[in-house]
Amino acid sequence: MALHLSVLLIITGLTGVHNTVTTVSKVSVKAGGSITIPCLYDLMYRNNVKYLCQGETWRGCKYVVKTNIPHNSGKFLISDAKSQRIFIVTIKDLMNTDKYFWCIVEIDNGSDVGSRFLLSVTNGLPGLYVDNQEISGFIGESITISFNYSTAGEIQWCKMGGSCVRGPSGAIDGTSVTIDSGRLNVFHVSMSGLSTESVGWYLCVKGDLQMPVHVNVIEKPTTTTLATTGSNGDPTQHSTSIHLKSLIITLSLLIVIVLVTLFVWFMLRKHKQNKPESSAITTAEADVTYCNVKHKRKTSAKCEEEVRNSTVGFTPSDQIPCAETDMDVLYSSVVTIKQQPEERAEAQDTDVTYSKLALTGQNT
Repeated sequence: MALHLSVLLIITGLTGVHNTVTTVSKVSVKAGGSITIPCLYDLMYRNNVKYLCQGETWRGCKYVVKTNIPHNSGKFLISDAKSQRIFIVTIKDLMNTDKYFWCIVEIDNGSDVGSRFLLSVTNGLPGLYVDNQEISGFIGESITISFNYSTAGEIQWCKMGGSCVRGPSGAIDGTSVTIDSGRLNVFHVSMSGLSTESVGWYLCVKGDLQMPVHVNVIEKPTTTTLATTGSNGDPTQHSTSIHLKSLIITLSLLIVIVLVTLFVWFMLRKHKQNKPESSAITTAEADVTYCNVKHKRKTSAKCEEEVRNSTVGFTPSDQIPCAETDMDVLYSSVVTIKQQPEERAEAQDTDVTYSKLALTGQNT
C-alpha cells in the first residue's frame, strides 16, 4: 500500500497533475507569432507568487518569468488578475523549441503547485486559431467570435472554472451560447444577453486542441456608436461620438464667421482711409476758373471807383494802391464752373489756355 502511494506521488510530481491550478492542455500556434495563456488558481493562493516554468518535466523545468520580478526578457510577460484568480502569461516570438510550459504557484514552506500545457508550433496555419484573443461587448447585447480550424473533433465552448456548451446551443452563467459550424473550416460562437457575469476567460475546444479567449463586457456609452464587422466576421466596435462631431462642425463654422468678419472689417477700414484722399483730389479739381479779360483806359482819379465795379471779390479799394498816373487798366470777370471729379492726370498742352494782354499807351 505504501509502495503504491509512493509511486502515485512520484507520478503526480513528474506530470504536474495539481488540480489547484487549471490551464489549457494543448494549443496550436504559428512560428514567429505570440500566444496568451490564462492560468486559474484557488482563492487561497491569491497573494502568492506565480511564475512560468519552461521544460517537459516538473522537476526539470526552469522558470522564465515571475510576478514578483518586474524585469523580463521581452519574450515572456506575466500579470496577476487577483480579482479573477487568474494569472496570465504571454509568450512572444514563438519557435519550434517553445513546447512545454508550466503555470506554477509558489508555496512558502511547501511544494509549489502548477499545471502543464503544450504548445504545438507550426510554420503553416495552426490547427485551431482566432484572429483576436480579446473580445469586448456591451451589456445586454451580443458578440460573435470566429474560429478557423483544420483538425477534426467535437466543438465545445467552456468557461474556465465553469461549465461547457457542447451542442449547437446552450447557456453559461445566464448568457445564451450558439455554435454555428455550417461553414467548412470555420465555425462561429455567439454569446447573447451579455452581463457582468459573462466576463472571463473561455476555452474553445476542437478535438484535442484548445484556444483561450477573454471576453470583456462594458456599459454601452450614452452617445451613438457604430459597430463594424471585420473581414473574418469578427464584430469590432468603433465608438464615434456625435458630440465630438458636433463640436468640430461648430468650431469650423465659428472659424469661417470670424474670417468673414475680419475680411469685411478690413475692407471697410481700407475704404475709409481712401475716402479723404479722394475727397481732397475731387475738391482740388472741382473748381476751374475762367477769366474774361477786357481792356479799358482809366485815369488815376477814377481808380477807386472802377475797382469797386470789378466783379472779382477783392478787398475795398482803399486798401489797394491805385496807379499814380493814368494808365490802361484791364478788368476781368470771373466765372467758376464745377467739373465732375476725375482722377488727377498730368497736364497736357491742350488742357492749358494761354492769354495775351496788350497794354495801350498811358495818358500824358
